[in-house]
Amino acid sequence: MDKIEVRGARTHNLKNINLVIPRDKLIVVTGLSGSGKSSLAFDTLYAEGQRRYVESLSAYARQFLSLMEKPDVDHIEGLSPAISIEQKSTSHNPRSTVGTITEIHDYLRLLFARVGEPRCPDHDVPLAAQTVSQMVDNVLSQPEGKRLML
Repeated sequence: MDKIEVRGARTHNLKNINLVIPRDKLIVVTGLSGSGKSSLAFDTLYAEGQRRYVESLSAYARQFLSLMEKPDVDHIEGLSPAISIEQKSTSHNPRSTVGTITEIHDYLRLLFARVGEPRCPDHDVPLAAQTVSQMVDNVLSQPEGKRLML
């Protein structure tokens, strides 16, 4: 599915709107104050995505999570599980990012460390771990006067 289709959204300021949103794209919702941006993004799309996700969990897992109220909408199709990040986050660190606030940064770092393959940026060959004696042998095997970067 390449789109999210919303039909009959009436949450808060929304007046029975229909829209199609492309999937796998960066979507920006803008408009005047009171025009329904938050009603669409948070109270309709996020609420329904989160509600569907929680409903898909086992009864045991659901007991630890609160189920969001179903938004006032006739139909939403193509919606994946969703997360929401409020603009007024609890972190006052100017270096905070979406990754650090959601703590996904730690998981991504772990993923790339475990799955990634280090490669030489100049020669595109895989890099392998070496012992100290292997490194010394490699340096000593180079011709005299050759420049090395350690």
